[in-house]
Amino acid sequence: METVRYRPRRRGGGGGLKGLVVASGLAAMIIVIWVGWQRLAPNDTVVKPDYGAEHPLLYDGKPVRNGALVDGDRIRIPIAFVQNQLGLKEEVYYESKTGSIVLTTANKVLRMQTNALTAKLNKQPYQLRVAAQVVDKVAYIPVEPLKELFGLQIEHDAAQNLVTVLTAGDAIQLGAKPKGELTIRRGPSIKEPIYERVAAGAEVRIWGEEKHWYLVQSPDGTVGYADKSAIALTKREQIKPLKDEPVFPAWKAIGSKINLTWEAVYAKAPDPAVVDALNGVNVVAPTWFELLDGSGSIKGKADMAYVSRAHQQNMQVWAVFSNGFEPDRTTKALASAATRLKMIQQLAAFAQMYKLQGINLDFENIYTADKANLVQFVRELTPYMHEMGVVVSIDVTPKSNSEMWSLYFDREALGKVVDYMMIMAYDEHWASSPDAGSVASLPWTEQSVKKILTEDRVPPGKVVLGMPLYTRQWTEKKDQNGKTVVTSKTLGMEAVQNLIRQRGLKPTYDEQAGQRYVEFQQDGARQRIWIEDSLSMKARVALVKKYKLAGAATWQRQFQSDDIWGIIHQSLTSLP
Repeated sequence: METVRYRPRRRGGGGGLKGLVVASGLAAMIIVIWVGWQRLAPNDTVVKPDYGAEHPLLYDGKPVRNGALVDGDRIRIPIAFVQNQLGLKEEVYYESKTGSIVLTTANKVLRMQTNALTAKLNKQPYQLRVAAQVVDKVAYIPVEPLKELFGLQIEHDAAQNLVTVLTAGDAIQLGAKPKGELTIRRGPSIKEPIYERVAAGAEVRIWGEEKHWYLVQSPDGTVGYADKSAIALTKREQIKPLKDEPVFPAWKAIGSKINLTWEAVYAKAPDPAVVDALNGVNVVAPTWFELLDGSGSIKGKADMAYVSRAHQQNMQVWAVFSNGFEPDRTTKALASAATRLKMIQQLAAFAQMYKLQGINLDFENIYTADKANLVQFVRELTPYMHEMGVVVSIDVTPKSNSEMWSLYFDREALGKVVDYMMIMAYDEHWASSPDAGSVASLPWTEQSVKKILTEDRVPPGKVVLGMPLYTRQWTEKKDQNGKTVVTSKTLGMEAVQNLIRQRGLKPTYDEQAGQRYVEFQQDGARQRIWIEDSLSMKARVALVKKYKLAGAATWQRQFQSDDIWGIIHQSLTSLP
């Protein structure tokens, strides 16, 4: 019988463990390969773009909140988008409580209402194809007037239901994939789903860059991300620039400076013959029109005989319209498009009736909160006047921290709109000043000019330097407690010269003020006068030339001395 031999088993199961290790390693390798492949494999899922609106509105490669309203080829876009993202906040005004919309350019003002197809461009009817509308408390404006006034380019892809806005003068980089399709994805990663595949050679707009990806827009308007390395830059797409509006020829006497004097008109109209003696003056500005109430009514004191006499002397007439220096009345009149329009229409009627060449705005003593509404009034007024050939100028004070005297003037914004800005460079020391001093010292005057030119960037060719023809006689007297009490009274040039002659005074030169000065004792009180005369006028006209300003203006005609007009004229016209 054959003996069967048995091999004893090795204890510990070593062979099985080795197999398990090999199997586990193989599985791990497979997992690593699979995970790596998953990490590197592009996402081939195709999804439809969702920009968060029924009719997505795209600008600068990004969707705009609220989107557009689309009815066939009739498109409206949100006013807030036009004001903020497109940078037309000053040019596009919207009044929610009345539905008034006002668009302004240098020479045009377009007025419309929500839910109305009729509008006005300056004074002419303007027909809209689609009305402005408010939906869910969001105001939308039709695109046609925006294209006409501001040069916007609007693209609508009906298939993709996309509206793209391009602004006048834009230069956009284009690119294309030379071979093979260009894949546009939802985000800057190959793991993001696909929005669209663009044919080889088809150009896309490039709006930005993120890491190794471009933010692009396909020919049909789809916006997404494409691999930067797949795109070759081609050319730049130039959006048609906005055609420059013709510059209104505000001052037609080319080569000569403006030499304006204000004519203060109170209860009695001045004798028209007074203009005959104004040697060299080429503009007179009578204070004829004043805001009567908060509804925008204007009262007038114009005199056709005065206008005719000025025209005979080859003078322009720029009538003054003031707010009566009454802040509450001014707030109400400036607050709405309707009251502003009422004022504008009246001024237009006055300008036509009295054959005026200019309107000079003198709005003083205003709340700072009305700053924007004052600018808006001027923006709406100026194109209206330009269509009539009428110059618009505004009087502003030197810059200071005084709310009711200075802070309500947005000089930079106003300087972009008006034809001329008169700096009322006087009342450095005002009538009730606690300290005696010059009405307008030369250093203070120069600093006032420099601030408006540099800080507010008002072009010097728009700036007219206002100069005082008056001064103040200051009385300094001790009270019972030994404190000096200061009072003043206003004197014209002739009155000061008569006082100097009568008292035998000898003026000295105040180097710090840049003008002549006298003082004397009267009734136990010190009397002080900083004199306005030929010396001070010549020094100020020198500033007009130094800073290449448009000219000079004087407040006011009745304060002059007989020789002052010739001195100012000679100083303005003589070579530097």
